[in-house]
Amino acid sequence: MSDNELGLFLRTRRAAITPAEVGLPVAPRRRAKGLLRSEVAALARVSVEYVTRLEQGRDRRPSPQILAGLADALRLSASERAHLLRLTKVSDPGFHCLGVRRPARTVRPTVRALIDRMEPSPVVLLNRLGDVLAFTGAYERLMAPIGLLEPARPNLPRFVLTDDRARKAYPDWERIADEEVAALKQGPFRADPHIAALADELTLTAGEAFTRRVDTVPGMAGANGVIRLAHPTVGDLNLAYEVLDLPADDDQRLIVHLPADPATETALERLRPQQIHLLAG
Repeated sequence: MSDNELGLFLRTRRAAITPAEVGLPVAPRRRAKGLLRSEVAALARVSVEYVTRLEQGRDRRPSPQILAGLADALRLSASERAHLLRLTKVSDPGFHCLGVRRPARTVRPTVRALIDRMEPSPVVLLNRLGDVLAFTGAYERLMAPIGLLEPARPNLPRFVLTDDRARKAYPDWERIADEEVAALKQGPFRADPHIAALADELTLTAGEAFTRRVDTVPGMAGANGVIRLAHPTVGDLNLAYEVLDLPADDDQRLIVHLPADPATETALERLRPQQIHLLAG
């Protein structure tokens, strides 16, 4: 299992950028879809050898100036630039001497009140392990029939990667599994002993479905998008989602789901408790 997260991130971003996107000419018989190392080196104003060393993990602590050049060359977004910097900090030997807090399981009263007020939207609060800490009634009605909330301590990545019901619930299971692994890696990953323990568990219980993704999926989970859900009661749903990070002291994130089309909105309405109107007399 690779521990070269910096190299993995640089390689995947290089493969995702086309020469046209950075203003480079494309040879008629060019086979490479992404950028070549030599092209990244030229754009970042470093040597090809240095780009190779970074991608292979032989150098994991580039200077801020070099990071800025690589970020410009790879057209990184603001969040991707922050992630790149975080990966170099994890490589710092002093990082591992820092205390790592236990993942938060308590929910501040104001956060809980906020979640209550987001009803009837399906909303869930997770910590950095993906443990389910709080949710709206709409989220419970959405996910309980699928099986996510059955354990005493539900955990989203554990459910997605190890429960067969998840493969039925998510038609795009491969992409969802990628996102869950990316979310676990969006930080120090195995340098965090709590995440390392979960990673060891998933290595055993999920096997190749987990380990392959650890080696190939960079730690940049999507902050928004649309997921498809095959619900056993109301059928196929298209849910838009937004991930809202709480302050660092909370170490938690809210995921808000909204209907992505009218059919899904109607289906979610059918999941709501039906009011009973009593006639006087």
